[in-house]
Amino acid sequence: MEITRQADYAVRAVLHVACLPEGRREPTSVIAKTQDIPLPFLAKIISQLAVAGIVDAMRGASGGVRLARSPSEISLLDVIQVIDGPVALNRCVAGGDGCGRETICPLSDVWVEVQEELIHRLESTTFDVLATRANEMAESQTAQVEEVA
Repeated sequence: MEITRQADYAVRAVLHVACLPEGRREPTSVIAKTQDIPLPFLAKIISQLAVAGIVDAMRGASGGVRLARSPSEISLLDVIQVIDGPVALNRCVAGGDGCGRETICPLSDVWVEVQEELIHRLESTTFDVLATRANEMAESQTAQVEEVA
């Protein structure tokens, strides 16, 4: 399973905003440049995230993007599903009709178990933890650069 480029961009954009001081807005152009995301593509992503209640976006001089709720209340699963829809390893675990071989397939239980573990991991990984990790990594890189200089 591979998430789409659009979902990857969405995760990076939300993480960028989660790393900001609480309540601060960031212009979409800055997010696009910093995260190396094409601006027109990011505008569409931000719109989808805003409709889902993950970010709050305002236009104008004092506008920009900020989180609509606490980063501890936003999971990787939330962001990925806004963009890509329900996460599924394969059609066996996607719901609906599935593949129709559940009763004779020795892999069915394995796929279901792996799917549950994946969903749990994405759901339990929140942006407060990711932002803390990202900020620590940035500080470490800054310290290394200063040591070399």
